This record gives sequence, C-alpha cells and structure tokens, in this order.
Amino acid sequence: MACLIVRDDAYPSVEGKPMKISAVKVAELNVEMHHAIKTPIGDISAARNVVVKIETDAGVFGWGETSPMAAITGDSQASAYAMGLDMAKLLIGQDPLAIETNLRLLRRYCSQATSILCAFDIALYDLAAKQANMPLYQFLGGSLRELETDHTIGHQSSVLGTVARAKDLVKQGFNTIKLKTGRPGQEDIEHIEAVRAAVGETVKLRIDCNQGWDYPTAVANIRLLKELNIEYVEQPLAAWDVDGFARLRANSALPICADESVFTHVDALRLVKADAVDFLNIKLVKSGGINTALKISSIAEAAGIRCMIGCFGESRLGLSAAAHLASAYPNIHFIDLDSALHFCHDPVTGGIEIIENSGGKMIIPAGIGHGAELDEAELDHITCITA
Repeated sequence: MACLIVRDDAYPSVEGKPMKISAVKVAELNVEMHHAIKTPIGDISAARNVVVKIETDAGVFGWGETSPMAAITGDSQASAYAMGLDMAKLLIGQDPLAIETNLRLLRRYCSQATSILCAFDIALYDLAAKQANMPLYQFLGGSLRELETDHTIGHQSSVLGTVARAKDLVKQGFNTIKLKTGRPGQEDIEHIEAVRAAVGETVKLRIDCNQGWDYPTAVANIRLLKELNIEYVEQPLAAWDVDGFARLRANSALPICADESVFTHVDALRLVKADAVDFLNIKLVKSGGINTALKISSIAEAAGIRCMIGCFGESRLGLSAAAHLASAYPNIHFIDLDSALHFCHDPVTGGIEIIENSGGKMIIPAGIGHGAELDEAELDHITCITA
C-alpha cells in the first residue's frame, strides 16, 4: 500500500521551522479624485480603501487592498477596517502558503465580508508568488499578455458635459469608453447618441446601468441603441432579478453583462444555468479576491461566456493584482481597470503602468508577486497585529 510522506524540510523555514505569519498590518488609504464618478446607486469622489500587509518570520511579505462601496458591497472603509483587525488575529502563526486553509478560516469568521477578505486574499497570493520567485500571473499558471483598459465617464450634468469628457478621453488616446447610464426613461439615449457622433465608429462604447433600469425601460432603450455599435449593456436590471435578465437577454439586440448580480461562483452558476447573461464582470472586491474570482472564471469558460475584470476605487495596488489575474486567464477578455487614473496623486510604487496615448494599454513590469507596494507614510490609522 502506497503512503504519502510529508517532509518538514520541503517547506520554506527559519532555523528549520516552517515559515509562519508573524504580523499583519491593517491601515486606511485615502486619495482624492479629480472627478466624481456619478452612478445611479451612488458617487465615488475619493478612494476610501483598506490596505493589508502580511509579514512572515522569514522576511517575506505580501500587500493587499480593498475598496468598499456601500451601495454594492454593503460595507464601508470603517467597517472593513474594523473587521480586518479581527481577521488579522486569526492568521498570526499560520502557514502563509496555505492559501486555501487561511481563506477558509477567514470565511468561517464572516462569510459575507467579501471586501476585507479581498485585501487578505491578494496579500496571501502576493506573498506566495514572491516566495516562489514568480510574478503573480506565472504563479497563477498563466503568462504575460497585452491588456487594454477602458476609461469610465460618470453621469454628467448635461449632454455637452458627457461629450466633452468623451472627446478628452479620445484625445488622451483611449480606444474604449464606458458610459455610466441608468437614468430614468430614455434620458440616456441622447447622451449615448451624442458621444457616438462625437467620437466616431472606431472608438468602442460600453454602457453600465448600475441597476438603473426596470425591464420595460431596458427593452425600450436597448431597441433604440442597437444601431449605435454598443459593445454590451452592463447590469441593466436590479441585482436580484435573474429572471428579468434571462427574459431581457432572450429579446436583446445587444449582449448583456452582469456585475452586481455576481459576487461568487455560486452566483455565476445561477446566472449561467438561467441563460441570463452573455458576459460576467469579476471584481476582486465583490468576490473576496483572486481565489473566488478563479472559480467564477472557470464556470464562465465552461459555459462559453467571457468575463470582464472591473474595479471600484482601488489604487494601482489592487489593480495590479487584477491585471495579473486577467493576464493569466485570457477568458477574462474585457478590461475595466481605470480607477487609479481618476486619482489626484498616485501613492503606489511598482505595479502596473497605463501608458499615455497608447489606447489604454497596461504594462505589467518584470518582478515577483503583483509588484505593487505602498509607502506606509501614505497610510492612515496603521495597526499592527502580532502574537
């Protein structure tokens, strides 16, 4: 009979002992934005994020970040920070490379706290990739590929204001624009028509309703938009309305993408089984990080559905983790990682870069982990949890 022998010396160690988590730092990151991004369910005018740094007794560390949005994730910076302090205590003394075990431990503590779980998840993956001496995309089993992000325009006070923002983005070189929609009735149509006329046919347009339409409004608006070469309609209906999504998709001339309707792989499976979507939007803050995002992507790929990778108000730290994931998994086809472009200043060193006048092309530089770090001087209310 065969047996499995596990050797202690097969693991990274300090003085012959397996590596352990020795400290976890939890802090707030606050960055103002140039323009508020206005949506039907709330505005984002600043990054009010929580950052986690997991340290080990071997000197290896990992950085993670989350960006709560109360209207979607049901929490705030303050609540995520408080929860993070409790979660940090659970990890002290644990093997940092046992990602699945650590995440199960955190989920048992609070299964619904996807925002702060995301920060811990990213930090664990960053740390493990560093220990393996690999960039995160390679640690995830993938390779480097070219990514190109869109740029988002929130609700403007007038059609002229929307057009002005769109022209400015085209001038900056962006090839793809996402328009926040979801206004009452047919108010969105004039904005979208005017932008299409202003930017021409070569610029890709996506629209994101953030649950702003009901079923009759969605049907009427999509019918009016079918000639405007819209790439897809994101979250047109309420997050809970899976049946409505299925009916709409069956009668829609445009592809339908779910965002707020899909937090976990369980949600993804429900939408796929209902034939309710053409695309799924993965956001690490919604899914609780990379671990669940991988499961969502796998379910989508099995169903022949492509994914999008999106963001809330993350700095380039959180965006770097998302970009590595997208690079590793080509079924994550649509890239919406523009939040840091709205920042008044950039607090991050390393990590991804968005090249000016390149059409939104993103560069993942050489290095291990996700590559992004923060100067602790940029952080507020740092608390270090130790044994």
